Amino acid sequence: MMDKMTESFRVDMEHDAVVAFGRSLRSEDEVILEATGNTSVIVRLLTPFVNRVVIANPLQFKAIAHARVKTDKVDAKILAQLHAAGFLPEVWAADDETLHLRRLVSERDATVRSIRRVKSRVQAILHANLVPKYAGHLFGKGGRKWLGKVPLPKSERDLLGRHLDELDWLSRKLEELEKDLIGISLDDTRARKLMMIAGISSVIATAVIASIGEISRFQTPEKLASYFGLTPRVRQSGDRGAIHGRISKQGNATARTMLIEAAWGASSVPGALRAFFLRIKDRKGANVAAVATARKIANLIWHLLTKDAPYQWARPAFVAMKMRRLELRAEAPKAHGKAGPGRDYWIKELRHREMELVANAEASYAKMVEAWREKPPKQQEN
Repeated sequence: MMDKMTESFRVDMEHDAVVAFGRSLRSEDEVILEATGNTSVIVRLLTPFVNRVVIANPLQFKAIAHARVKTDKVDAKILAQLHAAGFLPEVWAADDETLHLRRLVSERDATVRSIRRVKSRVQAILHANLVPKYAGHLFGKGGRKWLGKVPLPKSERDLLGRHLDELDWLSRKLEELEKDLIGISLDDTRARKLMMIAGISSVIATAVIASIGEISRFQTPEKLASYFGLTPRVRQSGDRGAIHGRISKQGNATARTMLIEAAWGASSVPGALRAFFLRIKDRKGANVAAVATARKIANLIWHLLTKDAPYQWARPAFVAMKMRRLELRAEAPKAHGKAGPGRDYWIKELRHREMELVANAEASYAKMVEAWREKPPKQQEN
């Protein structure tokens, strides 16, 4: 039972106020917080003063998320009661390194979205002034020269210039962010292992690692796929069969989008993942196949990070070339003298041998699926 002697008061969300609150607590106390944007800094400030700081996601239980009377005081009381009863779903508290990586990934994602918005504004100016579409890449060298010669009123020309200046600034910012992410991915053995999978770039690998944090907190690959929101919703009542709906889309949206992007990349590269993509595409279409392949990649990521084993269908020469290109983008010094393993990719025989290996894996998967289809249905016993 909870102690009847309780005290209610408000703590201002400021550094000194939070530290003062921590000093007023006892070393055996436990603090429960709702997951918010500044939760990590509160955890860092209070941890030295108490036994434990628990982070709760209010969206995971209806007592707070759907309460008719919702105030800070009521929410705090419900959190305390649920924690005392052992029914409070907790959220993992990321370490400082993971938080830093998440901020970089989030900033890159926001920068990419800003670039898309600016490009849309440029397209809108051209459309409003009845300018025909450019045949090539509008924002490449040729397209930028073409934009400089497009007949526009002075006010529209000035507006276009401001948009292009903003686009240049955002592009430089994106380049710096990706350079930082590439440097981190090259120093992280987990990211290097994930980049062996077809379709996974350094940006995708770091985004996934930042979202996962510690892989040990996911007991099964299905739980990791569910964390990314890639598992279907399931409804079942009574003796009726389960109804599987669309994916939940709960969890880290950036990592989920990245995994789907990796699935599209893997669909164009010979290998087992493309064979899986094509099988689902034939039945349910390309978009469903991309999501299913992303879920398959999530399961594969769990196995790679949990078990001390390399990716079976990796192409060593291609991966070495991929890593060397990333090192050069991260401004690594150019190597002189004996060629490194990345050079092997440019040897025609080695490259074709690797591609033949993954093509055989794709053909074997397709043959196995065909055997499933040809197998007659089981006869029901009388």
